[in-house]
Amino acid sequence: MRILIANDDGYLAPGLAALVKACEGLGHIDVFAPERNASGTSNALTLHHPLTVHTAPSGFHFVTGTPSDCVHLALTSGLIPKPDLVLSGINNGANMGDDTLYSGTVAAATEGYLFGVPAIAFSLTDKGWGHLDKAARVARRVVESVLARPPATGPWLLNVNMPAIEDLEEAPWHVTRLGRRHASRPAIAQTNPRGDTIYWIGPAGDAREEGDGTDFQVTRDGGVSITPLQVDMTDHGAMPTWHGWLGVR
Repeated sequence: MRILIANDDGYLAPGLAALVKACEGLGHIDVFAPERNASGTSNALTLHHPLTVHTAPSGFHFVTGTPSDCVHLALTSGLIPKPDLVLSGINNGANMGDDTLYSGTVAAATEGYLFGVPAIAFSLTDKGWGHLDKAARVARRVVESVLARPPATGPWLLNVNMPAIEDLEEAPWHVTRLGRRHASRPAIAQTNPRGDTIYWIGPAGDAREEGDGTDFQVTRDGGVSITPLQVDMTDHGAMPTWHGWLGVR
């Protein structure tokens, strides 16, 4: 068993170290992570300048690029043998609902999935690394469970969100669907020391669709959310409507 572990918070992030330590004994572990925090970079690949890979004293490889770059290089550069499993995280904050479209954590796992490798993204719902030790132990149990009883014959992609609570290790697991958020809050304008106007992207919007069975609902109620994801963004339900539109244009 070979496991590739990545993240988007950077190779020095406590969540990465915790996930690596939690997975010790499951197989050979390789770590490819960004040189610096790359949250919100989604599935971006760096195409307009070269990437470099360095090795930290910890043995972790760190890459001058995005989370997707990290996994892509690990899988295509010949630096390591192809892994049997890709893990990403543990992220400092939730990746639920619409967050998954922007998340570098989910993107790193998705890159493995696109190359035919089963993959799991792990996130703590609250920032600050509260109860990280417990989250790491839960992540280990999730990995052991899917390895013992694989949920599908082909590659699969899971997005796991864990609430930062004292009794996390006793929390129930639920298979969930993605909720939805309200649109992000407005961009924040500021003035830099040279008098230029600069902008910060505003915070994420509040949960908008957080009904039963969503990742928002399950984690809010103290459970571990496990959401199976796919890459196909086709609106299959709308296909007949669009076929009709094409026929009468």
